[in-house]
Amino acid sequence: MGAHPQARRLPGGTGPLSDPVVAPALVARILPDVSGVEKVFDYAVPPALRESLGIGMRVRVALQGRRIAGWVVAIGEPDPSLPAERLRPVLQVVGQGPPTDVVELSEWAARRWCGPRRSILVAASPPRVVRHVPSPRRFAPTATWSALGEPWLVDLVSKGGGLLRWPPTWDLLRIIASAHRAGPVLVIAPSVAQADLLARRAERLGVSTAVLPRDWMAAAGGVDVVFGARSAVWGPCAGLGAMVVLDEHDEAHHEERSPTWWAPAVAAERARRTGVPLVVVSPCPTVAGQVHHGLSWRPSREAEREAWPVIDVVDVADRPPWERSPLTDTVRRYLADASCRVVCVSNTTGQARLLACRGCGDIVRCSQCDAAVGQLDDLTLACRRCGGRRPPVCIACASSALTVLRPGLARLRRDVEAAARRPVLMLTSRDSGPDDAMNPWSEFGVVLGTEAALHRVRRADAVVFCDLDAEVLAPRYRAEEQVQALVARAARLVGPRAQGGRVIIQTALVDHPLMRALATVDLSGPVPAETARRREQGWPPFTAVATVEGTGADLWMSELRRAVADHPAIMVTGPADGRYLVRASHPDELAEALTRVPRPARSRCRVVVDPPRL
Repeated sequence: MGAHPQARRLPGGTGPLSDPVVAPALVARILPDVSGVEKVFDYAVPPALRESLGIGMRVRVALQGRRIAGWVVAIGEPDPSLPAERLRPVLQVVGQGPPTDVVELSEWAARRWCGPRRSILVAASPPRVVRHVPSPRRFAPTATWSALGEPWLVDLVSKGGGLLRWPPTWDLLRIIASAHRAGPVLVIAPSVAQADLLARRAERLGVSTAVLPRDWMAAAGGVDVVFGARSAVWGPCAGLGAMVVLDEHDEAHHEERSPTWWAPAVAAERARRTGVPLVVVSPCPTVAGQVHHGLSWRPSREAEREAWPVIDVVDVADRPPWERSPLTDTVRRYLADASCRVVCVSNTTGQARLLACRGCGDIVRCSQCDAAVGQLDDLTLACRRCGGRRPPVCIACASSALTVLRPGLARLRRDVEAAARRPVLMLTSRDSGPDDAMNPWSEFGVVLGTEAALHRVRRADAVVFCDLDAEVLAPRYRAEEQVQALVARAARLVGPRAQGGRVIIQTALVDHPLMRALATVDLSGPVPAETARRREQGWPPFTAVATVEGTGADLWMSELRRAVADHPAIMVTGPADGRYLVRASHPDELAEALTRVPRPARSRCRVVVDPPRL
């Protein structure tokens, strides 16, 4: 067996935990399950374990005088240059671990997202010790399940899959049933709650299911469909025949811990390596998804329009922003209707703010990328999206009379309660309480909160976005995609227009291309302009970027600047808000740059590759 690129020799003198193995026929390379240890060590495979040991299995070994757990990442012949007497044996096979293809994939992902491989293998391992995998539990498809499959979808899966623009109120089981014709399916959903709901529905239709990580053992043994949230992309699925990623646009697919992998990208690489079809689904596909996969299918304009609720874009630009009520007459009518279940959403919780011009009433925006700008201590206007700066002057009317808008939830609650004249429930991400299955309508007629309210409530008659302008003009390169994701989530709560579903957007930007697209449910409209903007400004998916912060980041980035000084495709900027930004023309170049210079000793740097909210 050739030398592993990360293989290290285990130092001798670790103590007489067991007799050394002489001239081993096989060597296992073990990645310790120890935080901060990223090296792979060689261990001899005792004859008694040769039949039971496999790649991905959890084992126990001796390291530095301790008995620790780890994963087998490779098995082969020993390195002739390594003295046999220095090899310690594998002490014990603990149980099953990640599938072989996932172990190999984890090495690629750890490099791609510049983080520890151990974290990935932890996510891919069973939550409890699994010593034996059960027999497969698969059923013959029932007529009801088979009828869900669409002939054109089955054909698309047989040709390798693709990206589908699937309206938010259409049944996702149709896609899963179609993919099941290719064999067992691994389904990655944005949340465990959604995975559970789909699994229960599939079980009622006569399909065997497993939900990860709870049913890891059953998934490894073999079922018809394996469901799970983002970490399920690393999970087992015996006889894998196809993969499905639901709601590709959802930020829940981004891992927050290092390495900060993105589930749709991992799914695409796993499907490519295993040769199975991949179906990616979203009501509003991201630019990255469309660039990487191409848009394979979308419904007709009429079918898509009918599958979405009515989206009312209400113009609030008739009065100066500083005199503007948070609620329009349209919203007040819905709040006053005691039979109408209303969810009001505003992400402005206190310090978030916009600047407005007192001369013309426009929101003050960047002259280069059209994002909202902030005002620095020296009164200069600065854009956090593109870094542009300019004097404090309105580009629409040249007035220098600017004012700060601060419509927060506290003021909004008073207005909502006055208009509704019924109890109002406040929900934010900081509030503890019910989950997605919550039904507040027995006690409260109105729910008010941040976008977290959209994840806590299952059904509503109307969803009101009280101030979406701050999200549309946010200085984030994915701001418009994130607005579409919010509206899609709201659409699922209220249902299609035939059932009376309604989403109300209060905005002073009625002429913004995104607002026009939402009002007409023409989601193809903003894509070309957004794609061109990303390409011109050098944002993903046309480049790779990473933020670096934490103890030791200053020294590390200083060394990196010197190392890449002659490399035009790699740029280090910052710090801004305590973070450095590293740009490269390709993910491989970014990974190479960040590994070229070792991190300082005892540093605690956090690296986020392609952060969704940059």
